[in-house]
Amino acid sequence: MDSVQIERILEGALLASHHPLTVAQMYALFPDDQPAPRGSIEQALSSLQDACANRGIMLVEVASGFRFQVQRDVQPWVGRLFAERPTRYTRATLETLALIAYRQPITRGEIEQIRGVSVNSNIIKMLEEREWIRVVGHRDVPGRPALFGTTKLFLDYFNLKSLEELPPLSEIRDIGELEPQLALDDPLPLLAAIDEPAPVGNDVPAESDVVTTPAPSLEESDDQANRPDALNA
Repeated sequence: MDSVQIERILEGALLASHHPLTVAQMYALFPDDQPAPRGSIEQALSSLQDACANRGIMLVEVASGFRFQVQRDVQPWVGRLFAERPTRYTRATLETLALIAYRQPITRGEIEQIRGVSVNSNIIKMLEEREWIRVVGHRDVPGRPALFGTTKLFLDYFNLKSLEELPPLSEIRDIGELEPQLALDDPLPLLAAIDEPAPVGNDVPAESDVVTTPAPSLEESDDQANRPDALNA
């Protein structure tokens, strides 16, 4: 089987799949009696990426594998195919998500201590329902509070291959800067519908979310927070 045929097979599989495909999954597309030569998948992926340079789609690698998605400069037009507008996230949601991403594993109480306000349960629920965060364990203290961490879907959504690609926290002066840096509008993967669930509750801090104790801001807390130190599962 020549390289052109391998590229065509991979292109078709990636277009047909609703989820990113790993290199191992792509090798598994070929039967045992006619396997793809070693290194041929990687070469084909590189060729496909080059071929998309001037097209409306691009082949990108995210945490879960490779996928085709719409080029960012044409998204405003392609996005008109979908009736739903992208969900906008409150500052409280962004702060909570950022703390989990940069400080994981972290408990809800630790998030509240850093933010200085209680965390709206709807925020945690919404992030869990989007499968951006999950419980990765429990802190070995009285009550055994849940420890939260991010998921591969979180990385996929933000076009990241690993947590190391998050912008350094020391470079972010305000939490609002996370939104453009993490591209919170969906990247429009091909053949995948835009799944923007309705907000859970009001996704705003409740009136009970009042300042409880003075606490350091996100950027003023530990200097070691510049990079995450936990792996996604």
